[in-house]
Amino acid sequence: MAALASGAVLLAGAPASAHVTVSPTVTTADSYTVLTVSVPHGCDGSSTTRVAIQIPDLINSVTPTINQGWTVEKVMADLDPPVTDSHGNELTERVAEVVYTAKTPLPDDMRDVFELSLKLPDAAGEELIFPAIQTCEQGEAAWAQVPADGQDSHELDYPAPSFVITAADDDSAGGGHAADDAADEAADDAADDAAGSTELTPASSTTDTGPSSLLGWIGLFLGLLGFIAGALALHRTRKAA
Repeated sequence: MAALASGAVLLAGAPASAHVTVSPTVTTADSYTVLTVSVPHGCDGSSTTRVAIQIPDLINSVTPTINQGWTVEKVMADLDPPVTDSHGNELTERVAEVVYTAKTPLPDDMRDVFELSLKLPDAAGEELIFPAIQTCEQGEAAWAQVPADGQDSHELDYPAPSFVITAADDDSAGGGHAADDAADEAADDAADDAAGSTELTPASSTTDTGPSSLLGWIGLFLGLLGFIAGALALHRTRKAA
């Protein structure tokens, strides 16, 4: 891989304007991420038939996403000595390359993407380089050039897709905490709304146990007694007559 990364083997014509790139969902060290490898065009007008993505030595395990237009193969390499993964399993080989082969050649004016799921190593500041060999019906483009110290990758004709692993600083490491804080705040707001509704219930209820309500019940009771007394008096008067 080192020999390949030192330069590009170009069997196609002049380099195209858009490069093969890799875009991670997360760059934080020791985190899981999904890499999107973009292939924006063919080889100087020729349709793409195969894309081989080389995996850096710091990464042992890769899970490729199925692409309906391509077959996918993981090329393995022996690990000597074996290593232990984060789950305590001993690994005797690693994924050295992921190869996508087109069921139907990808036209030069079309693009496609390939996704790779993996765990980033705990190596903040390290640049991960993914040389990609694009084979076409006519020719090949090796996206494997690595800039020299102080050189801008944009100056290269066929730069290798790459990105830098970042440290788990307050912003990146706190992403989950920010989400938790937002959830807590939403829960607090919901609790406040519920409390507000409870406080409004006595005022909107038809049942009132305050002093004014008690006086009303007493008045109603006295009125009922008066009505009964009047009815009894009327009954006696009619009986006497």
